[in-house]
Formats: sequence, structure tokens, C-alpha cells
Amino acid sequence: MSYKIKHECGIAYLRLRKPVQYFIDKYNTPTYPVNKMFLMMHKQRNRGQDGSGVASLKLNINPGKRYISRYRSVKKDSIQDIFNKINKKFIKAKEDTNYKLDEKWLKENIAFTGELWLGHLRYGTFGGNSVQNCAPTLRQNNWKSKNLIFAGNFNMTNLDELFNVLIDLGQSPKEKSDTVTILEKVGHFLDEENSRIYNKYSNSLSKKDISLKIEEELDVCNILQNSFKDFDGGYALAGLIGHGSSFIARDPNGIRPLYYYINDEVIVGTSERPPIKTAFGCEYDEIKELKRGNALIVDKEGNYKVQKFVEPNENKACSFERIYFSRGNDPQIYNERKNLGKLLIPRILKSVNYDIKNTIFSYIPNTSETCFYGMIDGLKNHINSLKNEVFINNKSYEESKSDLISLKIRMEKLVSKDVKMRTFITDDNSRNELVSNVYDTTYGIVNPNKDSIVIIDDSIVRGTTLEKSILTLLSSLDAKKVVFVSSSPQIRYPDCYGIDMSKMHQFVAFRGLIRLIKKNKAEKKITEIYKKCEKSMLEMTPKNYVKELYSLFSYEEVSQSITELVKPENFNSELEIIYQKIEDLNKACPKNLGDWYFTGNYPTFGGNKVANRSFMNYCDGIKGRAY
Repeated sequence: MSYKIKHECGIAYLRLRKPVQYFIDKYNTPTYPVNKMFLMMHKQRNRGQDGSGVASLKLNINPGKRYISRYRSVKKDSIQDIFNKINKKFIKAKEDTNYKLDEKWLKENIAFTGELWLGHLRYGTFGGNSVQNCAPTLRQNNWKSKNLIFAGNFNMTNLDELFNVLIDLGQSPKEKSDTVTILEKVGHFLDEENSRIYNKYSNSLSKKDISLKIEEELDVCNILQNSFKDFDGGYALAGLIGHGSSFIARDPNGIRPLYYYINDEVIVGTSERPPIKTAFGCEYDEIKELKRGNALIVDKEGNYKVQKFVEPNENKACSFERIYFSRGNDPQIYNERKNLGKLLIPRILKSVNYDIKNTIFSYIPNTSETCFYGMIDGLKNHINSLKNEVFINNKSYEESKSDLISLKIRMEKLVSKDVKMRTFITDDNSRNELVSNVYDTTYGIVNPNKDSIVIIDDSIVRGTTLEKSILTLLSSLDAKKVVFVSSSPQIRYPDCYGIDMSKMHQFVAFRGLIRLIKKNKAEKKITEIYKKCEKSMLEMTPKNYVKELYSLFSYEEVSQSITELVKPENFNSELEIIYQKIEDLNKACPKNLGDWYFTGNYPTFGGNKVANRSFMNYCDGIKGRAY
């Protein structure tokens, strides 16, 4: 992706199922959970580079002793910063003359020696980049069973509604944000569950004994059911409760990813599969995907169960996870990305008039590399099929058979990242000048006016870098034709479930649409849709009316309009932009059908409202996000 987008976030959950002493004896170190948490977070660093946080919870600690430890950081390498601080505690402890590899001594004297762990990686789509914005967040209380440590990968479209619910419950939240709202919502029903059990035994047991009963009988699933019944959004969440119960949970549409692995020693959960495989050496088929609307709940003894806490809806797992965000070393994702490249071959070949001999194939580094390999495999398959037709089935061939035998795919690295744009430059002219130099090329490879260039990227969001840098750069090569290929479809609609693509006016596809509308003097349609969108703000189940604008034109017409928008002045080569078709995206990624960015088919009514609001913001000249 030439324009980098952000998304929230990554989580890492760890529950030791055996006593701490077991791991000390087996591995001859007290840092077994520390090392595993570091690996799970480090292998998900792609999911959050704005900040990180780690919390640890100790079981069976006597009153008067701290049993919750937490570090958060927004330093450049926040993960390393946090774990350096944790490791320093163990190094310093060894200087104590009383130091010994004993569970009781370690838990009483060193922080981060607990049985439960929760880590979070933040890619801040909105809000400030301070430690206070980093998770895990804490809701503290003197009663262990009322303490809540919370983290997640989420965004809610109905934040105002949820905030007002808290007010109606009698609360006065310290700030209006997704994180605080969810924390306090879950916290409220955690308090209610405590009260329910307390009232049950208030006439028969002492208060001290009631606390123990609460810890035994606390119904986490009931808490989640009450907390999330009115949520509109995508989420993967994890929580630790002070007495030792814990959970990970996934939204009813499965929008945000969440995986878990269980053996006799540990229960772990992460946003991606590779971190678990790396940290625990298990097979991929041993790592389970948490089903939508379900929670993995672990009690204070380490026993677990998977329970449905909200009614599952249609599978709308985020397709962008497969295209761009998730680590590509997951074998499923790797093959899906290759398939995205393969499925583009028929249209690529048609675009260059099947002239492979005089075409150079390349890609934009780095996330599109796997798609490029898939494209090359598709070209090889085409060449092999052609050879079979000619040499086995005696099909005629325009050139000599010897030319066909020697036909090779010309793969070159035509575009390379040269400098990183300095975002502190606010002057538009200075910024544009810098953008034009982000990429560099290799000269002397392309035969001027003879060779075509096919170059693939994983997606095109704004089109700014494409216009100001990449195409400007390629224009100097004087190719016969430049074919720019996106392995994802046209990004037409904003996201509201955790990805930083919230402003419709920034999308080159939307700008291409508006250009077509104006070109065809259909501005009255904009006014018509605006009125529908305005009315939808009062509806409980609104439609996405912006789809009506896109229906005015074909997919190819919008692509052509985009091509004309991003084509630089003095670009003398023929230019064509090819986008992945929706049906091919779903074919390549059959389990991740959340394609609302491309189709406008949002999994929740809140998504439709966000799309309508974003369009209204464009019309009204409002630059802020739509929710």
C-alpha cells in the first residue's frame, strides 16, 4: 500500500494452568510467562506501533500485597521498552541476598510474576498518542472480584448511545471514548454480578466468606451478555478479573480476528495465528479461531469453556486483515494473497495485449510482494497452457515456436522506497515536493516506447502517492504503457470498526465518482442523496444511500475516472488502472467476507449511518470523521 493506513490493534492473552513453581522447575527461570508474552507481542508489532501495554495478575496474594502490575509505553520501540523494564526487576531481585527460585518468595517480592497476563498493541486511529491512551486499562476496587483489567481491538459506531446508557445508570464517566465507555459498561455489570451473589448469601454467611463465594460463582458470560447486547461495532476483547477469572470475546459478525490455543500448561489468545505458533511451537491446526459472538471464559482454577454471549450474525470477518494488515507468514493468508495476484491475470494480459515478451512486471514494496508472486505464478500457468496448446494440440501461434520456447517473464524491481516522508512538514508545497521523492526507480531496464510496465500494489486509498510519486517516477521511463494493478477492489466507503479510513472525501474512488457525476451534469443526484442521508440520521435501521450514487456508473467507468484523476501532467505513456473485482476478492479470501470498504454492505446499521454521515460531511465541507 503506497499510502499507509492504521488500524486498531492487537491483543495477547496468557493464562498459566499450572502453578508458577511448575514453570520455574521445568525451565529453570521465573521469566517463562514474560518471554512468552514478549514473543506474542513482538510477533504482532505490525498491529500497533503507537504504543503498547502489559498487565500481570497474581493469584492467591494476601491482603496488603500488590497483585496487579502494569507497564505502558509510547516510546519508539514500546514493546522492547516495557520488557526491558520488566526484566530489570528480575535482574535487581537477584542482588537480594534472600533471592531464590521459589514461587512464594518471587510473587511476594517481584512484580510481573503472576499467572494471568494481558498485552495490548495500539495503532491509534483516533485520539492522542499518550500513555493514557494505551491499554490495558484498569478499573480498580478493594474487592478483588470487582477489579477489571481490560484491552481490545475495537471501534463502536454508537458511542453516543452507549455513553448515555452509562449516564442513565447513574455514572459520570471521566471521558467520552470507546475504551472508557466499554470498560465502565463491563465494570457496571461486573459490580451487578457481585451484588447478585452478595445478596444471595447476605443472610447466611460472613462478608469474608461471601467474597469467596463471589469468586466461585461469578458468571462471566452473564456479565458479557448484559454488557454487549446493545453494542454496534467490531471488537475482539480480553479481560482479567482481580480474583482470577478471565475472558476473550469476539463480536457477533466476527469483524475483528481472535485466535486461541490450549494445552495442559497454558491458555493463550492473540489477534493472529503466527505469534502463537512461534511462542509455543504448536501446529497451525491446533490454533482455533474464536467463533463470532462467542467468548472463551477461564475461571480462577484455570478451567475453561467457550460460550455464546451474543447471537451470531452473518460472517463479516474483515477482508483487509487478509489483504494488508495481518502477518503474511500465516500459510492461509500467504496463499490468499497469492491468489489475489493470480485472479488478476486475465485482465492484465488483456491490458498488455498478451505481449508478455515486451512487458516488465514489478510491485510496490513491501506488502504487495506476495500478491506479486501470485501474479507471476499466474503468468507461468498461462505460458505453460499456451505451450500445451501449441505443441500438444497444434494450435497456431503468431510467432515462431522457438520464440515461445524461450519466452520468459521479465521481473524487475522498478520501484523502491527511498525516503520516509516527514509528517512534521505542514506546508502543502513542501510536503508535495517530499512525497515526489519517496520512491526511486532503476533506469536502463525499460526499452522506451516499446516495453509496457505492469506494477501491482495491494490497494489504492487516496491516490496521492500514486499521482505525486509513483506515476511521476514511472513517467521518466517512457514506457509504451503503464498498467497499475490493485489487488484489492476500489475503496469506496469509510470504515468505522477500527481502521483509519473514516473520511470518504479522501478516497480516490469517491473523488473519481464525483468527477463522473459532474462530468455527466448529474449534480441533482448529489442533492437527492444528501436529503436521504440527512433523514437517515433519525432512523433506527438506515440504508446506505451513498450506494445509489455509485450505481449510476459501471465499475470500469469509475476506474477510468480514477485513472484520469491520478495521471500526472506530461505523462506520455498510456495509463490503465485495474482493480480487483469483488467476486474475485471473495474467491481468494472465502472466510473473510467483510467487504464494506468496497461494497458498502456494512454488517451493522451503525455502519450505514457512518457512510451517510461521511457523505454529508463531504457536502458540508466538514473534514472530521463521521462518528
